[in-house]
Amino acid sequence: MLPDGGLTIDAMGGDARRYARSMAQTKRRRTKHRGNAAGMVEARGRTGRKLTPEEKKPTGGKGSARTNQRANRYENPPTWKAAVNRAAIAVVFFAVLIILIFKQPIANAIALAGVMLLLYVPMGYYTDLYMYRRYQRKLAEARK
Repeated sequence: MLPDGGLTIDAMGGDARRYARSMAQTKRRRTKHRGNAAGMVEARGRTGRKLTPEEKKPTGGKGSARTNQRANRYENPPTWKAAVNRAAIAVVFFAVLIILIFKQPIANAIALAGVMLLLYVPMGYYTDLYMYRRYQRKLAEARK
């Protein structure tokens, strides 16, 4: 007996014990070998098609693709549309934080978010413009 008056599996009799052991169990899926004797899990080698000579070319080290993408961002001049989009996303997060953390009424949070939008848009545009001009200057110096 349990303290709350319920019966344990042992107190229910032989049939209950047999059914309790055969309750729904999921079949474990066997995985391929993971880990060596030291417990280190090593990544499997490439299992797909062979690389073409162009794909085999070195990329220039760790994180170079990300650096190239970031650099490519400043090859085009900034736009007000991009600044508005970025500011709108930031303002939504700002409004939610004002409501949840500072427990302000929704009307106050929306009003403050509107003011922040008016600040974020030009601030974002002129920051992008500064970064764009700096990048262009660096490119011009590299060409000389």
